[in-house]
Amino acid sequence: MVVDKVAGMARIAVIGAGTGAMAAAARLAVAGHRVTVYERTETYGGAVRRLERDGFAFDTGPGLLPLPAVYRDLFVKTGKEPLEDCVDLVQVDPAARHVFADGTEVSLPNASRAGVVTALDEALGSGAGQRWGDFLVRAREAWDRTRRPLLEEPLWPNWSVLAEREPYPAVPHKRLLRTRTAATLAEVGTWELRDPRLATLLESHALAYGLDPRTAPASAAVLPYIEHAFGVWYVRGGLRELARAVYERCLARRVEFVFGAEVVRIVEKDGRATGLEFTGGASQASGLEGGGVAEADFVVAGVAPGTLSSFVAGAAPRGAGQVPAQQGLPSRLTVLLALRGGRPEGTAHRTVVHTDDHESELDALFGTAPEMPARPTVTVSRPDDPALVPDLEHEAITLTATVPALREGEGRADSAAWEAQADRMITAAERAVPGLRDRILWRETRTPADIARATGAAGGAVPVPALAAARGRLLHPANSTAIDGLFTVGGWSHPGGGLPHAGMSGALVAGLIVEGPEFRGSQ
Repeated sequence: MVVDKVAGMARIAVIGAGTGAMAAAARLAVAGHRVTVYERTETYGGAVRRLERDGFAFDTGPGLLPLPAVYRDLFVKTGKEPLEDCVDLVQVDPAARHVFADGTEVSLPNASRAGVVTALDEALGSGAGQRWGDFLVRAREAWDRTRRPLLEEPLWPNWSVLAEREPYPAVPHKRLLRTRTAATLAEVGTWELRDPRLATLLESHALAYGLDPRTAPASAAVLPYIEHAFGVWYVRGGLRELARAVYERCLARRVEFVFGAEVVRIVEKDGRATGLEFTGGASQASGLEGGGVAEADFVVAGVAPGTLSSFVAGAAPRGAGQVPAQQGLPSRLTVLLALRGGRPEGTAHRTVVHTDDHESELDALFGTAPEMPARPTVTVSRPDDPALVPDLEHEAITLTATVPALREGEGRADSAAWEAQADRMITAAERAVPGLRDRILWRETRTPADIARATGAAGGAVPVPALAAARGRLLHPANSTAIDGLFTVGGWSHPGGGLPHAGMSGALVAGLIVEGPEFRGSQ
């Protein structure tokens, strides 16, 4: 059944209040449908959360926004006020400062190819900038080839074309008597960039998403390209302000939210989703107090595949069972530092401190028995934002690093191990922030267990953006499922993880519901 997008009003139940789910809810409400969001926690935003204590405030999820056009489009399509009227969106410059193992440092301007080339030549030697610039030209070609099918369109029925075809135009590399082209991101770095520091710079973009650059396809070149071409952006007050703005846009469009509602079952009849059963919460839309069965014409599930399958049998997203399931996804460890002493003028918003034992780090994270690396790569976030501190004589710093997701049975019992890893991260960060440890007033550590509680993802795993090639290993299941009227949204479905991709999943689901299976994405 497809509800007429002009004359018909459908009842739509959305499971979860992550950013992708809220993006879908706002778009569907604008299309004239009655939308209710059922969220098991007491707040919105999924992984986009905030911690406040003693006048300090920290993002505990993403700290920067690439591809802001996704959210600009959401706000244009759902109301009169544009995104910039609802949040204070600022471009971060430099985009990042990098501290390499040999002590070399470079600050890369935001969205400036010429500036990046100059900075790399000055820091790494003549020719380094040109090699990176030439790489970005090839990465743009990969982006142009995959942007629509991997970000702006529903997953193709013949998705295997994306799985088999490598879109990155690698440079032929002659080795002994053979000529090869790079198949992985690590090979791109070694063969085309020809400087271990440039290779480390490239691979850090994959590692930040929890990908092993040694097995990630060359098409992962689009990850640094997106940042280079469209810049990285910060929201004053933290990225939680973006989640707030999306939530308030939903409220303005009369989306109802039921917090504390634990969905236990998706109701299905004759092969079609007809509602959901939940406990807790209180729904004005259904008149249910403390749970019950809420009827719906469509159900949109913003949950991980394992959770979805526990709600209803046979709900595999279309493509699942053919698109290989991702296994062993890493998570993130976040250390929040409240510091005495103000933020020095001219400090970079983001600094990546690269490990001095790259192979050991990757072996630890992506080996057969993943463990925390002894010397991790650490991202240091130091926003220039008075809203995050009690006064200008203090500073709020966030450290993040990739760690393994929890294995079954792990949890808070391992807090000593997490704190030990947090100590290692602080030690690494002192290469970028001398005297950091002596300035700490207090610290809090956010582990994969906290991510699991916030998002419901098993082990606190974090989904990666969809990428072409790699035999489809990094594609995500389609937004439509084998049950009519049941759709999936958010990082665990097409087009994958990350704030821009989650926002696009909301646009795709809304299009599929409003326009039906013939919907082919934004034009």
